[in-house]
Amino acid sequence: MAADDDNLFGQAHVEAYQATGGERGYDWRGTHILLLTTTGRKSGEPRTTPLIHVTDGERRWVVIASKGGAPEHPGWYENLEADADATIQVKDELIPVRMSVADGPDRDRLWSPMTAVWPAYDEYAAKTDRHIPVVVFEPR
Repeated sequence: MAADDDNLFGQAHVEAYQATGGERGYDWRGTHILLLTTTGRKSGEPRTTPLIHVTDGERRWVVIASKGGAPEHPGWYENLEADADATIQVKDELIPVRMSVADGPDRDRLWSPMTAVWPAYDEYAAKTDRHIPVVVFEPR
């Protein structure tokens, strides 16, 4: 990992990750990052976002739609609500996926490993009235 990878953010993170097949940007601040590409619900254009993830089994990826505890869902999540099909990039692998939202005991089970790698998720949940979605991606 390059020393400056911890400072990658937003579009610069996406570009470094894509240019290196995840050699730069997959490992970030003690976490693992995937790139999510959705279709913009208004624009119809592809939108790519770097997201912290954990795996649940071999071919299931989990992310949190936290938006830092903001009162509204992140744009990428709203795009997935409009079209649950997306593509993720994990290192150098592009994977067509379908999104689902975990609820009940499954949500509780998946929340814990996410907060283990990024404890701020608990802080984000405490500062919003919004029920923060736990999003699961599985190959289509």
